[in-house]
Amino acid sequence: MSTVATRSYQDIRQALLAHEELALIDVREEDPFAQAHPLFTANIPLSKLELEIFARVPRRDTRITVYDDGEGLAHQAAERLLALGYSDVALLEGGLAGWRAAGGELFRDVNVPSKAFGELVESVRHTPSLAAEQVQALLDDNADVVVLDARRFDEYQTMSIPGGISVPGAELVLRVAELAPSPATQVIVNCAGRTRSIIGTQSLVNAGIPNPVAALRNGTIGWTLAGQALAHGQERRFAEVSDNTRANAAQRARNVADRAGVLRLEREALAAWQADTQRTTYLFDVRTPEEYAHGHLPASRSVPGGQLVQETDHVASVRGARIVLVDDDGVRANMSASWLAQMGWQVAVLDGLSAQDFSETGDWQPPQPPLPAVSEIGVEQLDDWLQTPGTVLLDFTTSANYVKRHIPGAHWAIRAQLPQVLEQLPVAERYVLTCGSSLLARFAAVDLQALTQTPVYVLEGGTARWIAAGKPLESGETHLAVARTDRYRRPYEGTDNPREAMQGYLDWEFGLIAQLERDGTHGFNVLS
Repeated sequence: MSTVATRSYQDIRQALLAHEELALIDVREEDPFAQAHPLFTANIPLSKLELEIFARVPRRDTRITVYDDGEGLAHQAAERLLALGYSDVALLEGGLAGWRAAGGELFRDVNVPSKAFGELVESVRHTPSLAAEQVQALLDDNADVVVLDARRFDEYQTMSIPGGISVPGAELVLRVAELAPSPATQVIVNCAGRTRSIIGTQSLVNAGIPNPVAALRNGTIGWTLAGQALAHGQERRFAEVSDNTRANAAQRARNVADRAGVLRLEREALAAWQADTQRTTYLFDVRTPEEYAHGHLPASRSVPGGQLVQETDHVASVRGARIVLVDDDGVRANMSASWLAQMGWQVAVLDGLSAQDFSETGDWQPPQPPLPAVSEIGVEQLDDWLQTPGTVLLDFTTSANYVKRHIPGAHWAIRAQLPQVLEQLPVAERYVLTCGSSLLARFAAVDLQALTQTPVYVLEGGTARWIAAGKPLESGETHLAVARTDRYRRPYEGTDNPREAMQGYLDWEFGLIAQLERDGTHGFNVLS
């Protein structure tokens, strides 16, 4: 085993305080990561490292530090990163336990920098809010009120306030004037918990809209704890806005961005930033995914603005990097940038664009290393093999996708836990691996073949190809080879969480400001 350098807690802390670029990466699955981690950690599980690292840490000489909690994953991750061409890779001294022993603060849950920032915003700005019972009374009285849900549309559809309209966070300043044309209309902004309703409400306040605005205190969690019924499957979405509305919103958003210290770039300056080999520059298109697919700036990534502010660590995984935001209206980029600037990022908005600049079409495709060579089989071959004993099928999709539907008899597995997986499987004459597209399965096949003399094959086109062929499916936790640790179950998602978990989550959010103070590295600066 080769020697990989180590980096200490103090090294990381000093770099954060100096605003130097670094990527601190937890390579465990999401659930253990969510139980305890440093504030500015990016979670990139070893299982998916090759598929995510190039987009999330684009510069190959970025200072990267990886860690686990004694599972032996970090050293594998370091070796893999070095093989992928990253030149400055180290292990965190002592792993997670070393961070704790050195006095480092540890945080629970996911997207913690954004959530802690949201709590700080409310504390500093006294963001107005109304309790669930107050909002219910307004609705019952048919008051002049509009409820705007600041989450993604799929989250809104899962559960929402009856009568609420889906307006993801970065769209609020652009859309509110036509959703609440009377300045007397009370605007309520909600999410599932607290962060996006606070940020959404404060966005409208910062932009100076004339309406009274309030967050739904504690979101759908607060609504549920008040004993009030949520709606499911609602379809209300924002519509297009007039040119006058767009121009007015653009001026408001630009004023907020200027106050926050957002930088301005044009194409030539962007090119210079991108050519700078000493700094990382992310280029994000913060419009809706549909607008991005219709036409976008080459080399930009689609990251809708509300989610970017909520999940900054998931896309901009190099703390201290530069971020450039793009839109075609001057509203969503400026509002999103205003928040990132307050969160301590060096952020710019790209100006001077014309319709011709949005020349590429289609969805964003993440950069990936060359795919490993594997032995592939087709759907019909797998179908034949499954009719008789001897073929063991492994599915490496997310556990949520597996539970929703999978090929009958498939065993769900986590790539980084293949030694444990093998202990749970029946004797095989051959292994066949799949996932949604078989992309992850290709990488897993190489790992599995290194552990066994049994032939390993990959299903060409993955489970999607099986489904397209009209083959049978099953659902449920039918064959779990390992525990479902790939995703942390958020206490604010779904509709079947116990009340204790919901209240516990709120209590945790309320405690984040004290944790920020103890940690001392956040660099947040909320507009007054």
